[in-house]
Order: sequence, then structure tokens, then C-alpha cells
Amino acid sequence: QVQLVESGGGSVQAGGSLRLSCAVSGYTYSSGSVAWFRQAPGKEREGVAAFYSVGGAAVAGNTEYAESVKGRFTISQDDAKTTVYLELTSLKPEDTAMYYCAAAARTAPYYELLVPSTYNYWGQGTQVTVSS
Repeated sequence: QVQLVESGGGSVQAGGSLRLSCAVSGYTYSSGSVAWFRQAPGKEREGVAAFYSVGGAAVAGNTEYAESVKGRFTISQDDAKTTVYLELTSLKPEDTAMYYCAAAARTAPYYELLVPSTYNYWGQGTQVTVSS
């Protein structure tokens, strides 16, 4: 049973930073991908950052970011492969959303890494609110 549990959300002022965590358990697929998505009220779920994984470990250099967050957000994984992080810096009010961690049971083409339908497993989300 794959479980994803996000934490680390909160309220910050524009220009501030946050680090989101996603505790991953039961994800033992030989290859797949892990991603962060976000969804603001009234908007569609949007892919933010993703990486390919082999045996649960991130493949170095194989990450994908949405254009809107490039240079500001960083996805990473701890050495134990049990936690996936999303470092958010230079936050803007338009970054306000519920942020979700997701994992896929297959290796998708790079152009599908930030597509919600690629992912089989989802966490419950953590709220990020950025004030101006």
C-alpha cells in the first residue's frame, strides 16, 4: 500500500520561503516518477516539479519543473528515499494553493511528468498561502 503524507505548508509573505515534505511509504516500483502538484481554488491541478525514480531513488539530473517555478522551486529526496521535498523560495501570491505529492507506478515520457493523469497515488495535500 503506497502512502504519501505531505507537511510543511503555512502562511508566508511574498519573497519568503517554505520547505514542503512528503513522507513516502510502500513505493517499491522498479521505475516510476514522483511529483508535486498544486491546485488553487477554481483552477485545475497544475504540475510543479517531478523526477524519475529507479527503485524508489531519484535519478540525478532527471527533473522537470513548470516554467512558472523554474529557478525558485527545487524538488529533492532524502538519502533514505523515504521523504521527498519541495523547497519553495521567492514566493509570490500566485503560488498560493494546496500542494500535493504524487507517485506513479510507471515510467512516463518526460512530457507527461507534470500531467496529473500520469500518477496513481496522491497525498492529502498541504496548504501554502502567500500574502502580498
